[in-house]
Amino acid sequence: MSTIPRVEFGHRRHRIGTAGMHAILRTRSLLVGAGVVAALVVTSVLSLMTGDFSLEAGEVIAVFRGAGEGLAPTVVLEWRLPRVLAAVVLGAALAVSGALFQTLTRNPLASPDILGLSSGAFTGMLLTVLLLGTSWLLVTAGSVLGGAVAGALIYLLALRDGIEGFRFIVVGIAISAMLASANTWMLLQIEVETAMFASAWGAGSLNGVTGPQVLGAGVCVAVLLAACAVLAPGLRQLDLGDDAAAALGLRPGRVQATAVLLGVALVCVATAVVGPVAFIALAAPQIARRAAGTPYLPLTLSALLGGWLLLVSDFVAQHLLPVTLPAGVVTVVLGGAFLVWMIVRELRR
Repeated sequence: MSTIPRVEFGHRRHRIGTAGMHAILRTRSLLVGAGVVAALVVTSVLSLMTGDFSLEAGEVIAVFRGAGEGLAPTVVLEWRLPRVLAAVVLGAALAVSGALFQTLTRNPLASPDILGLSSGAFTGMLLTVLLLGTSWLLVTAGSVLGGAVAGALIYLLALRDGIEGFRFIVVGIAISAMLASANTWMLLQIEVETAMFASAWGAGSLNGVTGPQVLGAGVCVAVLLAACAVLAPGLRQLDLGDDAAAALGLRPGRVQATAVLLGVALVCVATAVVGPVAFIALAAPQIARRAAGTPYLPLTLSALLGGWLLLVSDFVAQHLLPVTLPAGVVTVVLGGAFLVWMIVRELRR
């Protein structure tokens, strides 16, 4: 009895799970993901080792095994670990948010910092500092509310028979420009010490991140990423176009609105803790797609790359430059170069 030959379409795949609930993963995606995870582990250990109080890799491992001695457990678990976890978790949140907006608009230049969501969060933070105070809870609530209001405004102004990518981006850039002007004006109205605090936060920094902040943000990001995983099949269908997706039984408007809501929530959570870190959301999804060779933006790989990029940027800003800088300054330099390359590439196409 002859068997039907197996046809390969250029990518080896693996099915993980049962027949009723499973995921299809490409071999290349798995290999790239494993490489990024290994890079994350190595960079995390280096970050935990490096600083004014230097440690060996064995000492760091001993701390996690419960055998640390002297000041090592305090340095690793209380001083450095929250910073590392914040970079990984919030970098992942920014990257997935960028992947959502780039999928919706079908434009690689769409990201929360370009669309104005980060500027909106900064506006909310400045209004809170100007009117209420500088406590962490107030600043967090203000930045989340500011980003949410900016996202809702952009969505309502760009909505017309669904979301059209170019219109969404243009509206976002316009809102971002207006908010940036308002932010500059408010910085000039407050006292010098408060303006310095706000400017440092606005550059995007992991300085002063604490364990409770990371725990709260981590829980929120985990819930939002789980919701993104549920939404992922609908996003894949949207890649076919709104008409084709609707013909397959999908409601494009509902999926688009949900994706916008999740994207805004992710960037607001990240911005509330570390400030508006630029270009992670822009670069990570595009690097992930090119590395994995997929026709769509892979959310899981984007999250891993986003966490690694922010962690590397923070390590460079803290330890490899002549002066200590916020991580957001490094991401702006690297992301700016990536943006120029992407624009040139799009123009050539």
